[in-house]
Amino acid sequence: MITAGIDIGAKAVRIVLLKNGREVVEKVAVAAGTEVKRSIEEAWQRLRQKTGTRPEEIEAVAATGAGRADALQAARTVTEVRADARGAVFLFPQARTVVDLGAEEGRAVRVDAGGRVVDFAINERCAAGAGIFIETMARALEVPLEDLGPLSLRSTREVTINAQCVVFAESELVTLVHAQTPKPDMARAIHLAIAERVGSMVRRVGLEERVVLIGGVAKNVGFVDCLGQELQTEILIPESPGFVGALGAALIAAEIGQEPDPARWGR
Repeated sequence: MITAGIDIGAKAVRIVLLKNGREVVEKVAVAAGTEVKRSIEEAWQRLRQKTGTRPEEIEAVAATGAGRADALQAARTVTEVRADARGAVFLFPQARTVVDLGAEEGRAVRVDAGGRVVDFAINERCAAGAGIFIETMARALEVPLEDLGPLSLRSTREVTINAQCVVFAESELVTLVHAQTPKPDMARAIHLAIAERVGSMVRRVGLEERVVLIGGVAKNVGFVDCLGQELQTEILIPESPGFVGALGAALIAAEIGQEPDPARWGR
């Protein structure tokens, strides 16, 4: 049985192709862009080019992410929270808390041993709890985003950014710059600020070990270090943290199935 999960986020469209509900055959990602449906079709085309899989061979498709309604090929839609939980526990059976931190939204999910959602919290209206906060602060420091995490690990003293709003936090950062604060210390302050906000969200749902961090920010070593300090526990990171939601959707598609409908593929 071949199934697929598609995750349509703010910045990327990701697809995971799954065989027999267990084996990941392939995964692809394309930029979401401004024309989401075109990006979705591009992702499917790239998947077909890489695997040779024809649409009629895919028995079930489930979609997740903010743009999941645009995935016409999917007969099922799955909330991001449910997809995150299912995918994380598949990769880490011992996981009981899942943190998903993407560009524009953060989520904390408490799960059971079967990957079912026990409780969750979403930070969807404040950039201070999402990856865009780190991107904005990196620009203010004139440091490439990919360098900010490693830079923060070189910090020798702790300074703080207290503002819970990006605009005010950026103002605080300017004050630190004028005080000639070393860049590594400012970089760590940025990661500590967002880790504190994410930590509060985790505690609202009830922190249970082990903790898995997924989403694009999971690749930021500085944030991972600060979140581990904030939660006082080891943070588990999947090999491909951005694909966990798509994986969870593919797993759910395999469990639920769907009625074949070639019309969904426009053929």
